[in-house]
Amino acid sequence: MSNTQARLPQPLGSPLFERSRELGEASEHIALKARKVSFAWEGTPLHWIPDDPFTTHTINVLHLLLPAGERWFVHVYKQVLPYIRDEKLRADVIGFIGQEAMHAQAHDEVLPHLKEQGLDPAPYLAQVDWLFEKLLGDRTLPPGRARTWWLYERVALIAAIEHYTAFLGDWVLNAESLDRKGADPTMLDLLRWHGAEEVEHRSVAFELFLHVDGGYARRVRTWATAFSALVFLWQRGARFFMENDPTLVDGRATWREFFAKGQQGMLPTAGAMARSIPRYLDRRYHPSQEGSTAQAVAYLASSPAALAAEAREKGAH
Repeated sequence: MSNTQARLPQPLGSPLFERSRELGEASEHIALKARKVSFAWEGTPLHWIPDDPFTTHTINVLHLLLPAGERWFVHVYKQVLPYIRDEKLRADVIGFIGQEAMHAQAHDEVLPHLKEQGLDPAPYLAQVDWLFEKLLGDRTLPPGRARTWWLYERVALIAAIEHYTAFLGDWVLNAESLDRKGADPTMLDLLRWHGAEEVEHRSVAFELFLHVDGGYARRVRTWATAFSALVFLWQRGARFFMENDPTLVDGRATWREFFAKGQQGMLPTAGAMARSIPRYLDRRYHPSQEGSTAQAVAYLASSPAALAAEAREKGAH
């Protein structure tokens, strides 16, 4: 075993990890599995929320950020697997990897549909790919402390990002305004299937962070980085979509409209997003406090795409 693999600053049995394990078990832990879903986009209009291009495109940013981000999650987690000394956590991480890989594929498949409708996301995607592959990618570092530090730093970043993916997953599962507005059912199923799995596996990234490190200063620092990057990339993506939408003469994405759509229930509210910050930074935080496992599992038991995937799997056997 190399020196970097032998170094485990937050060893199995640490109070932080054990307390996290207890909370996780109390939140109805279930085995994670990847659901091999697929979606048909031929009938989905460009503005899949009728007469609301702003909300459509603000949510569409997910299709730009998630494939690159989740492939990066998978890449980092494959590197951290040798550091895991707890078999239950190791199984959770492997299940997480399978789910995240499937999420990336499902959102990737939306992009050709957008291009066919006259909205080519390639310029923005190039920036997102640079961020994850270059800025946050592997670095040529000597074995030992520096290489381990960079790996653990990215594990902590993923834990912070997963706080917000779980937040968004919980929001979309409960966003009844989208249904009332007549949002496209296929797109809603993609978002809610994905959101339900984010809620389902919401504790994994944080428990992995506690297992390999768990330092509070690192948690705060990486939260600040992740939150700032997400806000920057999301507003940039919404502006890109609005400005390049071929059906809009002078498409703009403004903060005023974002706040207004939040009040209408079409997007998360600024207040809810703000309240999520002290929860994550609280030393007593655990992801089981966010969302409902029962609600997530119930949606996955009724999702058209998830049911179709389950039927295909049974047919294959």
